Amino acid sequence: MNAESIRKLFGQVKKGELSPDEAVERLRHLPFEDLGFAKVDHHRALRTGMPEVIFGQNKTPAQVAEIFSRLARHGGNLLATRTTKQQYAAVRKKVKKAEYRELARAIVLQRDHTKYGKGVIAVVSAGTSDIPVAEEAVVTAEVMGNDVEHLYDVGVAGIHRLLANRESLTRARVVIVCAGMEGALPSVVGGLVGAPVIAVPTSVGYGAAFQGVAALLGMMNSCASNVSVVNIDNGFGAGYVASLINRL
Repeated sequence: MNAESIRKLFGQVKKGELSPDEAVERLRHLPFEDLGFAKVDHHRALRTGMPEVIFGQNKTPAQVAEIFSRLARHGGNLLATRTTKQQYAAVRKKVKKAEYRELARAIVLQRDHTKYGKGVIAVVSAGTSDIPVAEEAVVTAEVMGNDVEHLYDVGVAGIHRLLANRESLTRARVVIVCAGMEGALPSVVGGLVGAPVIAVPTSVGYGAAFQGVAALLGMMNSCASNVSVVNIDNGFGAGYVASLINRL
């Protein structure tokens, strides 16, 4: 439920296409709907411009499916992150048009294809092993209404691969960089572009990488002033913030 859908609802009442009681029934669950195990926030898109996103981890397939289907009734795009094929199967029974993005582990329902972003968001991965996190960022930014380009496997171990794509980087309005190991790539990209760079440390690397902590600390200590950092493996957070920046 967002501002546009409420205007449409009022218009239907005005034209006699919808009775006042029917309109009240549709608005009944603002600002949230209590399912017992979850309080579904139908008001979030109206408040923030972005719909509520379902975090699938540790939820049962039935819980994810019920939340997803309740949100789907109110229109707009939907995203569930950190989901499994079993959760998707449960969602698919209730929402036939839902799709599963396996690499990103995301369930997507995209009905609004409007481009709300003012430019391109570029998503960069240092290595192939970082792609799942990068894909979560890609899916998030796409669902939020952005043009997205991705550049994969362009890490500092072969810096010429990055430089070969410099034109794409400089064209982007926001750049998301996903890297594990020592986490050096966001600093390099930050030194090449004048746009905001959102660094995503990934839990990729051998023992001393400490499951992404080494990359996180390296990125937080970046000498590139246009670099900000989200949590380890948080492709969703990076895609969300990049979408907000791209709307400004």
